[in-house]
Amino acid sequence: MIVTLDGPAGAGKSSTARELARRLGWCYMDTGAMYRAVALIATRRDIPLDDEARLAALAEAIDIHFEYGKVFVDGEEVTLEIRTETNTAATRPVANAPLVRGAMKQIQRRMAAGRDVVTEGRDQGSEVFPQAELKVFLTASPEERARRRLAEELAKGRSVTLESILASQEDRDHGDTHREVGAMRQAEGAELLDTDGMDREAVLAVLLAWVDARRPAGSPRS
Repeated sequence: MIVTLDGPAGAGKSSTARELARRLGWCYMDTGAMYRAVALIATRRDIPLDDEARLAALAEAIDIHFEYGKVFVDGEEVTLEIRTETNTAATRPVANAPLVRGAMKQIQRRMAAGRDVVTEGRDQGSEVFPQAELKVFLTASPEERARRRLAEELAKGRSVTLESILASQEDRDHGDTHREVGAMRQAEGAELLDTDGMDREAVLAVLLAWVDARRPAGSPRS
């Protein structure tokens, strides 16, 4: 069974999908981390970030896998390195490249083949797994998403303001919804889950109920 969680930045997709997969005992696929990993290795190998063909070939050539919440590329853990500010900036052109997204779509489908998977991103239900048994568009108001991000940044000791986060978030939302391939949108048949005023346990309770309702007959929860 495949469960997809799509939605805007700051909606809580990653933490929710990770915990949902843990409780179900399923595979968790962080697609954003996959694009970040390609950007990291491309930078290390001096591959220009506007060379779509080489970036797509790189995505196919490296082995990305997830283990206990950590990200590995060719056996090397890169969990923290892919989330530096420098690599975050490098990831944008990689994720926007049509050839890379086309390659990544096939990679993600291969990774999910024959598995129970919770996957999250921007286009998982709309483009990569339109046949998924449960598709969810997880969102929250811009203000709520910004407040959550502000709390995360302050907890890390970073000096940021709500206004700067809102501005950055608006720019990212525009880019995600207007990219040429894999634009963020609510997939056909997807459930809309607005998490304003909900804590993580409440969100997970809804998702677990939806999973149970769509689980094939005779397939017990792991």
